[in-house]
Amino acid sequence: MSATTLDLRRSRVDVGPGPSFFRVLNSEFIKFRTLLSTLILLGSTVLVMVGFGALNAWGVGQFSEASRDDPEAAAAFAAQGADLTVRVPTSGLDFAQLIIGSLAVLLMSSEFTTGMARSTFAAVPKRTPAFVAKLLVVTVSAFVLTVAAALLTYVVAAPILDNYGFTIDLGTEHSLRMLLVSGLYVAAVAAIGMSLGTLLRNSAGGIMSLVGLFFVVPIAFQLIPGDFFVEARKYLPGNLFQTITAGTPADGALEIWQASLWLGAWVAVPLVLAMVLLKKRDV
Repeated sequence: MSATTLDLRRSRVDVGPGPSFFRVLNSEFIKFRTLLSTLILLGSTVLVMVGFGALNAWGVGQFSEASRDDPEAAAAFAAQGADLTVRVPTSGLDFAQLIIGSLAVLLMSSEFTTGMARSTFAAVPKRTPAFVAKLLVVTVSAFVLTVAAALLTYVVAAPILDNYGFTIDLGTEHSLRMLLVSGLYVAAVAAIGMSLGTLLRNSAGGIMSLVGLFFVVPIAFQLIPGDFFVEARKYLPGNLFQTITAGTPADGALEIWQASLWLGAWVAVPLVLAMVLLKKRDV
């Protein structure tokens, strides 16, 4: 056997220390799609978005009928009617983000609570490839699921709105931006949730932190008086999302590029911190 043949065989077998990234990515995807709890949460996300979208479509129709006999209500509806209908397919996003974010927390925190992290990091000693692979799986899945659920919601809600004389045009720039940004936003929430699961290594703590950030803090900032809290509300993730998807920016609101950068910072900072501490801590 020639030396050239031996070198070729060695090059095929030798993939360096540890498995290749694509093998790690494949293993993380297998873990993600074979867990029954994951499938239940993903299905629940779709049901929540479709259910709230149908309910919201019915509510818009009822509001339009009630406004016929009330001039003030009619004026209010005319001012925001178009915005109400375009947001119907994503009206369940607040609850969908909580489910997907909690799922992302569990995907990482369960590695430590079940002891699976020992096997994972024994197979991938550098740890970062496993983290990045899991991050790609959960964020891409969050984006695809959100967009697909919004499209399904449109199919369900369109006939309901049609009964009241309303239509949703998904071909408009505002509708397309709403659809795509919603998917990216839920993916960002998933990335934040996974970072919290890595930092805290505790499912309950990570989920409660996520709920606090996206639900409790915005309410608290609305109730607490003061210019500081009024200004600080602009930089919360949910309000940044509203700014990016708004058809017409409100007075005093951030520019779309500013809101995008701040939302990116909300994702990048905990992710970098999680990756650094993941490598420094013991399993």
